[in-house]
Amino acid sequence: MRRTIAIRRRLEFCIQFLLCSSLFMALLKILQYPDERLHTIAAPVPEVTDEIRVLVQDMAETMYAAPGVGLAATQVDVHKRVIVIDVSNTHDQLLVLINPEITTHEGESDYEEGCLSVPGIFGKVPRAAQITVEALNKDGERFTLDADGLLAVCIQHEMDHLLGRVFVEYWSRMKQSRIQAKFRKQRRKVM
Repeated sequence: MRRTIAIRRRLEFCIQFLLCSSLFMALLKILQYPDERLHTIAAPVPEVTDEIRVLVQDMAETMYAAPGVGLAATQVDVHKRVIVIDVSNTHDQLLVLINPEITTHEGESDYEEGCLSVPGIFGKVPRAAQITVEALNKDGERFTLDADGLLAVCIQHEMDHLLGRVFVEYWSRMKQSRIQAKFRKQRRKVM
């Protein structure tokens, strides 16, 4: 009888732990340029599982806390083709793109970009002004989205991360070297 009660209590504890842990998401560490892991090409997600949905939740919480408007899984050292974006002023319109592919693009944009992996650095990068993207949502359903303005730029920026590219790498070698030196110097000060 006592053994049954002890097993039941352990089981109840485990159930409570699982319920609570699913309610609390984790803040993930964002890799900082020039970390070589940012150059890893992300692998396609073969199936949207609960593990991927937890990753999406954790990435969203990390992005909002940073604060930022977009985050690619590569930036948190998970090399899967997953992106979260929210360009709304109210931060309540989360867009999840799993295995995104740009199917059409046109025009040229003129937005200044920043990046959570390159804090404090801003600049312009050539991007398409309008795009159409196909992806899976967090439920594994395929959808198509037409985007322009900041959303189009953000999607292209985050997709670059999935390809192992950071936005400053569109700039001259000299400018990249100065940025790398600045970040290395900051790291030495911290250590």
